[in-house]
Amino acid sequence: MGDTNGQVVAGGNGYGKRLDQLNSRTDVLIDKETDSLIICDAGRVVRCSRRSGTTQGETLIDDIDPLGLAMDDQRYLYISDYKKHE
Repeated sequence: MGDTNGQVVAGGNGYGKRLDQLNSRTDVLIDKETDSLIICDAGRVVRCSRRSGTTQGETLIDDIDPLGLAMDDQRYLYISDYKKHE
C-alpha cells in the first residue's frame, strides 16, 4: 500500500487479439498460486504473469464470450459465457 510505481503486466500494446494485447475486458481475478491475472477478454480468457519482465500472456480458452469468472478453493475456474447462456 502507498506504492506510487506501477508496472504493465497485461496488454499495453493497444487494443487487439495478440497475446500482448487486450480488448474489451469484462472481469479479472488474481491467481495467487501462479502469481498471474486471469482476464475475461473479447472472445477469450487469458492468463498474464505478474512477474517482472513478462509482457505476453497465454490464451486459456478461445471461442467464448466471457462475462465473468471465479476460482474456487481447489483452483477450479468457472467462466460464464453470455452468448451461450452458460
